[in-house]
Amino acid sequence: MSEIQSRFRKIHIVVLALIFALGIFLRLSPQMFAPSAPLHSIAALHPQPAFDQIGFDENLYRQYVNHLSKTGIGSYPDVVESYIATQSTLSNAMLPPTRFLYIFSAYVWQSIFGSETMDSLRDVAALFSILTFSLASLCAWRMRGSIWGLGVAALIAVAPTQIHMSQHALIDGFFAFWALLSLWLLWECLAAPGNWRWLTAYAVVLALLVMTKENSFFVWLGLVALILANRWLQFGTTTKALLLATVAGPLLGVVVLVFLAGGLGNLIETYRLLVTKAAQSPYSILTGDGPWYRYLVDLLLVSPLILLLALATIFRINRTMKPELYLAIFIAASYLVMCNVKYGMNLRYANMWDTPLRFLAVSSLVALVAPLSRYRNLVLGLAVALVALIELRQYLILAVQYPLYELVTHDLLQALHILKSP
Repeated sequence: MSEIQSRFRKIHIVVLALIFALGIFLRLSPQMFAPSAPLHSIAALHPQPAFDQIGFDENLYRQYVNHLSKTGIGSYPDVVESYIATQSTLSNAMLPPTRFLYIFSAYVWQSIFGSETMDSLRDVAALFSILTFSLASLCAWRMRGSIWGLGVAALIAVAPTQIHMSQHALIDGFFAFWALLSLWLLWECLAAPGNWRWLTAYAVVLALLVMTKENSFFVWLGLVALILANRWLQFGTTTKALLLATVAGPLLGVVVLVFLAGGLGNLIETYRLLVTKAAQSPYSILTGDGPWYRYLVDLLLVSPLILLLALATIFRINRTMKPELYLAIFIAASYLVMCNVKYGMNLRYANMWDTPLRFLAVSSLVALVAPLSRYRNLVLGLAVALVALIELRQYLILAVQYPLYELVTHDLLQALHILKSP
């Protein structure tokens, strides 16, 4: 048995290495394939996105990083005050400089490597997409074992929305990493009550999440829902220290933002303007509204098999399926809030569901091959590979053949030729 196990372990390592090589390759930034770059010889193999312009949000991130580069972090309150003065006069909503962690990460990257500002932003987005991909595999392995780690890794490696975020200077893929990390750390905290290392990491990540984007509130509500559900579903043990970390972590992030914004009044005014202007923005009104099931429609357009397999798991879920229950509750709790944000729906914000959905999809595939005996793992591997190929094909259609940028329903329908262009 030990010889067979050793053989399977070697096979797992080889397969995982191939999956990681593919996932990293797909996430490489387009500028890495420039004529002078070492990777130019394989540029023809890389599915580079058809949209190669600089979006409105990307340009704002570039301005914020440029300001940091010129004046240093000590002048960040000036950036916030300038935002308040400018946003007050505009009808459209501008992304706020309080999305500090992404901006600061690009600034650090630029300082170390001397890259152009836009390249630095894209490199950070690509790096954290790779980290999310790696973390997804680790989470699945910790929750269910090596087979699940391989399955989730294969599906997240070719996830269309994950690859799309890695190719543009946008924050949502960066945010998805911190959201997934906080979700996994809560699982570990519940499984190992009183372990100060897990608790400290959990609190720090929650603080960093708050410093990344205002959507951290949705993630936090999902985590609170899991802590409440733990009373009945017993994912682990809830302690006073865990409850304290769940509150103290975000508060620490808010305190840091208060200092960066130059005071509590500036921070409150920044978020007030963001909310009020977003509700008046013509683009938000045109693309950010819809019924409560809009996210389901968009997910069905981008990753139809993943969504259907995940829903199949939810319909057969029971109390013995702890990891599936854990992830399903997180999706449901955060979805309940996010689908009720008027003029604030976009599939970019759902990047944090990519890993949980693919975990649930693997659960369905495992259940489908369960009646088999001798060739069960082989059939499971082939099924995962088939779904992964379909996922990759979806990305090629959406972002390579069609110049997709915003993940809004209208553009998705046009990319898939459901809605014909005039």
